[in-house]
This record gives sequence, C-alpha cells and structure tokens, in this order.
Amino acid sequence: MTRALTASLAAALIAAAGIAFVVGPQRPAARAVAVIGPAAAEESGAPIYYQDPDGKASYSLVPRKTPDGRDYRPVPAGADISFDDEQAAAPPPAATAGGERKIKYYRNPMGLPDTSPTPKKDSMGMDYIPVYEGEDSEDGSVRLSPGKIQRTGVKSEPAARRVIRTIVRAPGTIALDERRISVIAMRSESFILKVADVTTGSHVVKGQPLMEVYSPSVSSAAAEYLATITSKTTAGDVQYGRGSRQRLMNLDVPESAIAAIENSRTVPTSIAWTSPRDGIVLERNAIEGMRVQPGGVLFRIADHSMVWALIDVAERDLGMIAKGQPVTVKARSFPGREFTGKVQVIYPEINKETRTARVRIELQNPDLILLHDMYVDAEIDTGSGEAALTVPESAVMDTGSRQAVFVDRGQGRLEPREVKLGNRGGGFVEVRDGLAEGDAVVVSANFLIDAESNLKAALKGFAEGAQQ
Repeated sequence: MTRALTASLAAALIAAAGIAFVVGPQRPAARAVAVIGPAAAEESGAPIYYQDPDGKASYSLVPRKTPDGRDYRPVPAGADISFDDEQAAAPPPAATAGGERKIKYYRNPMGLPDTSPTPKKDSMGMDYIPVYEGEDSEDGSVRLSPGKIQRTGVKSEPAARRVIRTIVRAPGTIALDERRISVIAMRSESFILKVADVTTGSHVVKGQPLMEVYSPSVSSAAAEYLATITSKTTAGDVQYGRGSRQRLMNLDVPESAIAAIENSRTVPTSIAWTSPRDGIVLERNAIEGMRVQPGGVLFRIADHSMVWALIDVAERDLGMIAKGQPVTVKARSFPGREFTGKVQVIYPEINKETRTARVRIELQNPDLILLHDMYVDAEIDTGSGEAALTVPESAVMDTGSRQAVFVDRGQGRLEPREVKLGNRGGGFVEVRDGLAEGDAVVVSANFLIDAESNLKAALKGFAEGAQQ
C-alpha cells in the first residue's frame, strides 16, 4: 500500500511538473495523456513513468528520447522508489508491541548539541527531530544508510601485508676523504732550487716530480750512506749501512731519490721531490729560491677518486637510519646522473641550530666530477624488506596524540578503533596494533564520518543528562 501511494505521488508530481497547458485561441490545446493507475500498474507491471538513462533528474510520463537518440528508462511500479533514501535504506528501528516506534529524545534540527525529552521548537520555530530507539548505537559505532554512503563517497579497503619502502630525502655536500690527503713538508732546513710546472688545481700522479730541493742534512746522510755501500762489505758494515739508509728515510727522502744514489754511486747536490699519490693539488706554497724551515707545508694533494657525501638528516628521521643502508646521491650540477653508496658513519651529535644529524656516505668518483663542497641531494632507502600489516595513509585519523581508523562492519556500521602506527612509505602506513589482516577500513570521507560520530556522541551525552 505504501509503494502504491508513493508511486501515485510520483506520477502526480511528474504530471504537475511535466505537462503544460496553453490557453488561447491561437494555440492548440494540450493533448490528453493516459496515465495508468498505481494499482493497475503494479498488477500489470507496466511503467508508471520514464527516467533519463543517465540517472539525471529528468522524467516523462510518455516514452521519450534523449537529444542523442537514446530511449528513456521505464520505471515500473514495483521499482524501489523512495524520496527519502535515509528512511528507506536504514534498518527498521525498534518498535513497541503496537507497532509504533518509541522515541528516546528530540535533538536540535540544526545539529547543535541540544536535546529535549519532550517535543520542542528552536528559536527559529523549527521542530526538534525525534530520535528513536535503535537509531543510536551503544558500542560507539556510526551507522550510515546506503544512500549517505554513496553520496559522501565512503570507500573501504582491507588491511593487508605489504613491504614498505620508506625513502628519507636530505641535502648534503661533498667532502674530501680525510684518509686520501697528503701533505709535503720538509723535515730539515732546506732550500728550493726549482719548482715544476704544477699549480693549485693541477692533477698529478704518484712519482711525478714537484720540485728540486737542497738540504745540508740530506746531503750529509746521502754521503754517509754512499760511503757504507762502496766500502768493503763486512757484517758490521752491513748493519751500519742499514742505519744510514734509515736516516734518509727518516728525512722523508723519496724512494726514487735513494734508488738514484744507489745506482749512480754519487752524492747529488739536489734531490728531486715527487708526489706521494695521485690527486689534485689543493695548496702550493713552494717558490723557487725560498728557504724552508722544518715542518713548512709546501704542497697539499688530495685523491678525488673516492669522496664523502655528508648528508644532514632531520632529527625526526634519524631513528630510521642505520649503517649499511643503500643511498642514491644526485648532484645538482649534473641532473640525471646518480651515484650509489652506503651509509658508513652516523655522527654522534645533533646540530642544535638546524636539529639535524650528519650521515657519511662514501662515493666512487672515477671521472672526478664530484668536487669539494658541491651540493647534493640524497635518498636513503630505510625499508627493512619484510612485509608488515598496512593500511592506506588516508584511512588514519590523526589527532596528534591518538590515531584511529573506521572499521567497516557491514550494513552501514562503521566502528572507530584506535591503532598504533609504525613506518610510512609509498602511500601506506604500518599498523602495529589495533587491526587484523583483512579488516576493512574506510579510506575516504573519514572526516565526514568523524563529524557524524562526534555529533552523535555529543547528542547521546546530552540525552543521558536530560533523562537523569
């Protein structure tokens, strides 16, 4: 009977909205339209009206076509017609023995936290809305009708195990490897006779001549060594000769210069000083004719084939960093070029101004394009490689001190549940406690559901207070 009454009302509304009568002697009268009665339509299954095939709010009492030639969809009397999907789709509330629903309280029609145990009007004259038994849940869950779920775009997705790959991105700079820097300094009073064509920034190789040096102490040690190796060899002379050679080595005389003394059997007036390693000349202080005191730095040479990337990681991300994690470094000067390495050292201090910790990565630099103090960007892969229970990040309602999700329990019931979270990455977040694998969680329209639950909780509290 209710369905027939609804169908009759629908036909009446469509007829009132869709048929226009034109009055006037020069206009033809409106044509008569045969409308099938609701009872007869329900018995015969004939359509009572026609609706746009795309579901738009366009109806007709007679067959009709869209502008693109498609037929309107016939709607029979037996179809699920309802102008209030909230009441039609909601589960039937509790009823008394006489079939009437029992009203628990009345709530403010504007959604304000104000309830009344008796019928009431607000300041604008609007009636308070009755709340029946069974419409508010006792377990804290939120109940939504299918119509509201569809309109608000509520979607659910089961919690599943995934491998989370969390990438920590941080800036940094290139630094020289402290173990690959050499300083050339004299260990005795010396005079520089000649300097090779080597300047700051020049690339040198191991054994390349850098300068010619005269040192009285070196010449004296060389003469003593030459005397021992040219005299008649005896057991004592051999030991004495080893001591003379060691004296030259203590004066840091290059091995090539000692070998030249042994081969020529002469004491040179000057010694050719060579580079101890391959690298770039960072500093040159040697000048022809200058006098050098012991300890004076003449050249500083650094090997650039291996460099350090010093990355400043934010303090909040420091707990995810560990030694051995793979790192990809990109230089801002060379877009598209990537350098790979691993975390070697995590420095045990925090910069109090920037609240960052320094991490060191060793990088191969075979073509020497990474330069000292160059800016770089690093991506540290902190994933463990093990699958963990995860949900989409959009499913989490984070208040700062608490995190919760809405679990879909079916039939429009959504239960708020507090969870404990872990790592994040790739649009997902790890759930360490509060969910089981397969639990369906709401991933969209969470804030609308949260507002609904807060409103119901407030109304319920006011209602209980009013009853007391």
